[in-house]
Amino acid sequence: MKLLEDVVMVPSAAGEIRSVVITPVGQGPWPGVLLYTDIFQLTESTLRTARRLAAYGFIVCVPEIYPHGDLAGVALEFDDAGKRAGMAGAAATSIADFDADRVAVLDYLENRSDTTTLLATGFCIGGHLAFRAAFDPRVAATVCFYPTGLHNGALGADADAGSLARAADIRGPLLVVFGSQDPHVPADARIQIISELYAAGLDDLELHIYRGGEHAFMRDIGVRHDPVLTDLALTEAVTFFQGR
Repeated sequence: MKLLEDVVMVPSAAGEIRSVVITPVGQGPWPGVLLYTDIFQLTESTLRTARRLAAYGFIVCVPEIYPHGDLAGVALEFDDAGKRAGMAGAAATSIADFDADRVAVLDYLENRSDTTTLLATGFCIGGHLAFRAAFDPRVAATVCFYPTGLHNGALGADADAGSLARAADIRGPLLVVFGSQDPHVPADARIQIISELYAAGLDDLELHIYRGGEHAFMRDIGVRHDPVLTDLALTEAVTFFQGR
């Protein structure tokens, strides 16, 4: 499927949110997907994945996760300096700010004339942000790829984001994907996450653990990348979304 790609400045109370919006060519309407990046923001690596998802028949909106400060408009490099800058951006952003930006982007997608169902996904910190997007009743289904900080509340400037404690707020189906060799979310953390999700009453829930997958195994740059697992995970996400 051919695609159109635009940079859209999504309005919000805190200022515009620079976003890349990828739209299938053809007669819609299409489901709208809010796709959160990792800490490196709008890199070509993440945008390649977003294009692959859009090609299955989704409007994919990829906002910057640090759109209001020094990192606005900056795609970070996958190196130590880029990692430090991305982590500093996270540490300087409150949960309230992350949540407010989410509402703004979902409002944008909802108000488009060519969108139907609203969906959410994301990678790493973006997986955690996608989990929080699932609190919004407009989000029909959510896929979180190796979300960091769910088990211990680590997200942004707040001491504890309390995301798992709000799991009962999720009304739509949820798919969570991890690699078995992810040091940021080891086996005991994964067990904690799934246990608390079930305890919160979430029964439309899938947990996929890919054997041998490292953290960020879907990032197509660097030694962690696993192309086979990437294809499997993306196919599972598309099937999950299309089945909803």
